[in-house]
Order: sequence, then C-alpha cells, then structure tokens
Amino acid sequence: MDSSFADGFAGRLIPGRRPAVLAIDMMRAYFDEQSPFCLPSTSCLDSASRVLAAARATGVLVVHTRVEYGPKGVDAGVFLRKVGGLAQLIGPGPMSELMPQVAPADGELVVVKQYASAFFGTSLASTLVSAGVDTVVVLGVSTSGCVRASAVDALQYGFVPLVVREAVADRDDGPHEANLYDLQAKYAEVLDEQTAVAYLKETT
Repeated sequence: MDSSFADGFAGRLIPGRRPAVLAIDMMRAYFDEQSPFCLPSTSCLDSASRVLAAARATGVLVVHTRVEYGPKGVDAGVFLRKVGGLAQLIGPGPMSELMPQVAPADGELVVVKQYASAFFGTSLASTLVSAGVDTVVVLGVSTSGCVRASAVDALQYGFVPLVVREAVADRDDGPHEANLYDLQAKYAEVLDEQTAVAYLKETT
C-alpha cells in the first residue's frame, strides 16, 4: 500500500478478465478555445486514443459518453443553473461532438447523458452487466467532475474502476492531482497508460 495514505485507505482492487473501456465526454467543448470548459492541454486525447486502439485490437468493449440537453435545457435541471456554460450543450450543436482523435468506431455505443456520472439516468450499468463486464477502464474529462463521478458509480455498481492517469484531464493541476489521489485512496486504481494498455492486451 502507498505509505502516503492514512491507515485504512488505498486497498488494492484486482482487475477482472472482462473489461470495458469507458471514454467520458471527450467533446469539442473541452478542447475548443471558444468554450468556457476548454482545457489547457490536449495531451489526454493522444493517450486516450492509444488506449482505445489497444482495446479495439483485442476486442474489448468500448463505450463513449457525451452530453446533450433537450430544448431549452428542459432535462438539465438545477445543474444548468449552477453551471451556466452547459447551455452550449443544448441541442445537437458542435460542442457536444466527440473529438476526431477519439471518435467512436463503427458499432461502438455512444451514451448521451445529462449529468456528471455516465451511469446516472442512463442504461450503461445494464449494458455492462449484460456484456459480462467486471472492470471499467476510464478515460476522459474532467478528472474532478465526470471522470470522478463515473468511477465512483462504477464501484457502486460492482465494477472495478481503473482510471488512466495520462488519459484524463482537468482545468488545472490542483483538482486533477487531488482527485486522482482521492480516487486511488477510496474508489479506484489509478494506472499509467502503459500499464492500462498491457492489461487490455492480457485480457485476450
């Protein structure tokens, strides 16, 4: 166990043999300078694309998520009042499009969500259960928001969450590193890209 964690934290989760890769919200909204959500770097896209390539090469299930709201944000609830920038995701606009580097391949599922967790209000959990999945490899943005919420819910639904450090990103190093630390302490295994790719190759 990492000695930097207090006693009782950072137990080890052992990945299973039936993973799925979950690419969270890698939309133009996070990489376009005109967006209030624009991140300072695009490096997570390159890492995520390599993890996705490894999953596809070994036949691992890949699921993408993106955010889109109905007319006038009718399904955004109080979230839209708290985060006004979400208004750019009302309707099928360009900001909700997935980036070309991580675009879905033919046959890959895209889950449209309205809130932080990929599991909240969606069919994701039942999709993974019906596919026999036991482990979820998590990529995407942002670390402190939708990535964290999805990893926590993955654990709560009984999946082992593996968060790929280089393939997730946030608006600032502070929330990024703090949430990776906390995810490792309580909810997930935080892996580097090389380890994640090796794991996906081993599951064939």
